[in-house]
Amino acid sequence: MASSAVWGLVLAGGRSRRMGQDKALLRHDGETQLSHAVRLLEPLLERVFVSARPDQAADPERSKFDLIVDRYDNMGPVAGILSAMERNPAVSWLVVACDLPNLDRETIRTLLEQRSDERPFTAYKSSYDGLPEPLCAIYAPSARATIDAFVSDGLVCPRKMLIRSDTALLTQPDPAALDNINTPEDLERSKVGIAS
Repeated sequence: MASSAVWGLVLAGGRSRRMGQDKALLRHDGETQLSHAVRLLEPLLERVFVSARPDQAADPERSKFDLIVDRYDNMGPVAGILSAMERNPAVSWLVVACDLPNLDRETIRTLLEQRSDERPFTAYKSSYDGLPEPLCAIYAPSARATIDAFVSDGLVCPRKMLIRSDTALLTQPDPAALDNINTPEDLERSKVGIAS
């Protein structure tokens, strides 16, 4: 049995530059992508938070949820992850991006059931290149020192952090579960609609 409790963090602080509109607000089966992600995590975890930039904290959709506001600038997803680890350094954080329309509860449950007690990171292997998927992964309390060391060396890409670390890698139950939407073309290929 894994030692630390696990809390959830849905990353919704991105600038959605390639998409041209806020990805957290894209609709998925009648709800926003953000709400969809939170709803998947809530039955499986004690607490779930949404990560947002300071300028997003008053956003009507994000403010429906327990927020952790980024304490770091220009660090991408790592800003949210570090801010969560500062909020509670004793728990493991199950981190998911808000732009995963195919994410399902079985993918989350498997990640929780198979997480490593000995390694700082537990992540799925990408179905495309076999590299770690850092935005559906568990960051143990011990990951903080590793992340801090990378950041101090100027590395803020979470995928590169997991590649260069002792990461427990799992096979995805559904190979399409972690397909994300970054561009209008990705959106066109997905089932996600445009927020109204």
